[in-house]
Amino acid sequence: MTQQRTHTDPSYSITVRLRLDSNSNALGQVTLAIAGLGGKLGAIDIIEAEEDFLVRDISIDTTSPEHGEQITKHLKSIAGTEVINVSDRTFLMHLGGKLEVCSKIPLTTRERLSRAYTPGVARVCMAIHEDPKKAYKLTIKRNTVAVVSDGTAVLGLGDIGPEAAMPVMEGKGMLFKEFGGVDAFPICLNTKDVDEIVNTVKNIAPGFGGINLEDISAPRCFEIERRLKEELDIPVFHDDQHGTAVVMTAGFINALKVVKKKAEDVKVVVVGVGAAGTACTNMLLDLGVTNIIGFDRKGSLDSSRQDLNDEKKKYLKNTNPNDEKGTIHDLIKGADVFIGLSGPNLLNVEDVKNMGVDPIIFAMSNPTPEIMPEVALPHVAVMATGRSDYPNQINNVLCFPGLFRGVLDCQAVTINEEMKMAAAVAIADSIKSKVPQSDYIIPSVFNKEVAGNVAKAVEEAAIRTGVAKRKRK
Repeated sequence: MTQQRTHTDPSYSITVRLRLDSNSNALGQVTLAIAGLGGKLGAIDIIEAEEDFLVRDISIDTTSPEHGEQITKHLKSIAGTEVINVSDRTFLMHLGGKLEVCSKIPLTTRERLSRAYTPGVARVCMAIHEDPKKAYKLTIKRNTVAVVSDGTAVLGLGDIGPEAAMPVMEGKGMLFKEFGGVDAFPICLNTKDVDEIVNTVKNIAPGFGGINLEDISAPRCFEIERRLKEELDIPVFHDDQHGTAVVMTAGFINALKVVKKKAEDVKVVVVGVGAAGTACTNMLLDLGVTNIIGFDRKGSLDSSRQDLNDEKKKYLKNTNPNDEKGTIHDLIKGADVFIGLSGPNLLNVEDVKNMGVDPIIFAMSNPTPEIMPEVALPHVAVMATGRSDYPNQINNVLCFPGLFRGVLDCQAVTINEEMKMAAAVAIADSIKSKVPQSDYIIPSVFNKEVAGNVAKAVEEAAIRTGVAKRKRK
């Protein structure tokens, strides 16, 4: 079953520059044509005005690049209209990259230069040489995170390489700064070798207060994170695993409030047991869920499977307590919660109807979820996706800026399970509504309080568990 995108999306926004004859009703025909073809009109700006023509820029949200081409082709056919240029507004935003380095101190005098650089900087270097801990006070280390990727699991695009991964890592840096005040640098590595990645990150670690691993494919990501956590004295966090798990857990906590169920009483089906699915499952187990069944491409993880790798064998030891076997369509019957981290359109409406009373669905595959909200909503109590154009977006930006803000502030040496759960609870508690709402189980990514709440909770958990090197006075 194929489900077509029906919503316009700002990420598919175009700006069309048109030359319109002044003595015609071209503008009216243009706006009607755009609306008739399903485009969403944005700004209409006059660029040039002459006696017999006007040049206008018209911004249009579309559903896909093909939809934009369809609209543009139709506009070319309207009498009195000439299409001068079409710009993809997302590509325009990326011209020249999205990040830059700015100096905190203007070097406007010789005196300032002598203190910022040679000869004055030499004394600062020697102070750090004599006491390396001073790097946290006297360099950018105290507020910097390396966003490290090898480009092997970028968004839903797969293995597209380090250069193609750069726009995502730059975007991550923007989010770190905007929501957490953290300076993050994209580091894209031209290797897939686990040893090389580990050694490279170890070698650059002195300049950073934390490492955020990003878009590294499973199962290599597990070993890379494990080794770096063992060998570095700064926090290492694979956001695709743990950021997803933290935000999902926050939504799960509030979803249970909506349906008035307890974690220990629900049956959860998890489809997609890679990096994110495994981390989500581990947090649900920590939350008290006892009945979780995992699925990969070949079916349920159960005792009959002889093809499981070490990570999936470990997963099975902690899940499927009744050793249920079958397809997702078989085992979703009676389930209270579906969590999808897999691919598009895996569920159908009959699957949803076969779930238990007041079912909860977290369909987090992007850009197309495991089942579209339009299909599932009439039959569920709570629906969440990874998309921004529906309520209840499970978005990692609710976690990682605040989490790293907290670990940097207390100079934590690691990020442990207590800190991740503290972050999840802080996100869940950021919703102040006394009566739980089914379409508001997770705060908006633009809620300015969330990062601060997460930072405080993470810092307190780090101090409580003894992994913080610095305590607030």
